[in-house]
Amino acid sequence: MPKYLLLKHYRGGPEPLDTDVPFDQWTPAEFDAHMAFQHDIARVLQENGEFVDAQALTQDGAWVRYGGPDAAPVVTDGPFAEAKEVVAGWFMIDVESQERAYEIAAWVSSAPGKDGKPIHEWLQVRKVMEDGSAES
Repeated sequence: MPKYLLLKHYRGGPEPLDTDVPFDQWTPAEFDAHMAFQHDIARVLQENGEFVDAQALTQDGAWVRYGGPDAAPVVTDGPFAEAKEVVAGWFMIDVESQERAYEIAAWVSSAPGKDGKPIHEWLQVRKVMEDGSAES
């Protein structure tokens, strides 16, 4: 079965959303409800045999590159090309079809946010290369 990466976003996507309220403006109960929803999705996907992994990301991060054969890695904290501000986490799923990946992404997008309303976040759905070729 093909694997898909569902990239969750803090904000962004093809069009802005009126449900885009930063986490720091949510109550602890709203945040807990959102996270419980994500955990419920992971549990159902595990039961279905479709779950590979899911992680939430902090907004902290660093750029790192090879510094040379006798040099330490080169590390800087920015500026970031949107990813630091945008990517919130991911689900890795193993499903029968692209259509199923889209169904799961839509479900993840319906997570509760501020005032318990669905956040309708955009998720990027990317197929994982199965054998390292562009044809995967």
